Amino acid sequence: MESNDFFPPHDGIGLRELASHLGAELLDDTAGNRRIRSVAPVARAGEGDICYILSRKARGDLESCSASAILCDEALRPIIPDHIPVLLTPKPHAAFAVAGGLLHPIALRPPRILSDAAGIHPAAFVDPTARLEDGVEIEPMAVIGARAEIGAGTRVGAGAVIGADVKIGRNCTVAAGASIIAALIGNNVIVHNGVRIGQDGFGYAPGPRGMIKIVQVGRVIIQDDVEIGANTTIDRGTMDDTVIGEGTKIDNLVQIAHNVRIGRHCGIVSGVGIAGSTTIGNGVMIGGASGVNGHITIGDGVQIAAMSGVMADVPAGARYGGVPARPLKDFLRDVAESMTRSDERAKRRGDRNE
Repeated sequence: MESNDFFPPHDGIGLRELASHLGAELLDDTAGNRRIRSVAPVARAGEGDICYILSRKARGDLESCSASAILCDEALRPIIPDHIPVLLTPKPHAAFAVAGGLLHPIALRPPRILSDAAGIHPAAFVDPTARLEDGVEIEPMAVIGARAEIGAGTRVGAGAVIGADVKIGRNCTVAAGASIIAALIGNNVIVHNGVRIGQDGFGYAPGPRGMIKIVQVGRVIIQDDVEIGANTTIDRGTMDDTVIGEGTKIDNLVQIAHNVRIGRHCGIVSGVGIAGSTTIGNGVMIGGASGVNGHITIGDGVQIAAMSGVMADVPAGARYGGVPARPLKDFLRDVAESMTRSDERAKRRGDRNE
């Protein structure tokens, strides 16, 4: 790949120092002074790059690899070419993620629109009653509403809108074009481009002349260390709050409806829709394009396969998949049986046509 002006290489970290920081074992100490400047996939990693390998399926990629270091576990150590220094770790994927953050810290958050941004840009609007701690950055065309409060180290991107009375903690990033109303945001929260937080939930009652709008007077509460992907929407509660728990990571294009409560350290992948008043426990993983019914409970540690339809409560620790979602082993058995029946029907059709 050509030189990347968006995320340039690091000045360099010594391999011995990097291994110490990652808690990995450098097997060849004579390589300890090599400088690591960037991350790369195995197949095209070159001098100054670090890469990682998780499976023997990537063995072919090692033939073209000239990385200055590779992260792997003990089981894969024998297949690594002798010319590549090995950093041995039981969790190479996690170690690679940490290494990437060290080498490319600016890529951990949405980039600044202006490289020299500092303080409040003259083209931003900040209501006189808003309270901003020292060290807040407000980029051009952003709007900060009446009585809003923003903590030190937080950056509000170009064109973003922070509504009246919103409170945002310290060291947050609100990227370009996002809007936040009726919300309380914790510390170290990342809100990507185009996110919508705190708009109306979808609530109507049938009336004699059609649908009557139900007022939505709740809030959105987002706890510390949450990350929210681009163009995701999180509706405010009807009368209670919509809550996103500490450390939860939400992908792009996710819809979270009013009164939903999501626990800590969950992962919700792109295209998921969660209907109103659903409660999701801690450590839950929901695969892409899944739909979750309203007014149900998903227990701690549940895993939902991609493109599932969750219609009813799911017990803690369960693995579900399919439409309607059911225990994963049942879903996979049903799929296998369906494929067998399909093959048998195709064979019978073929026999009749002979």
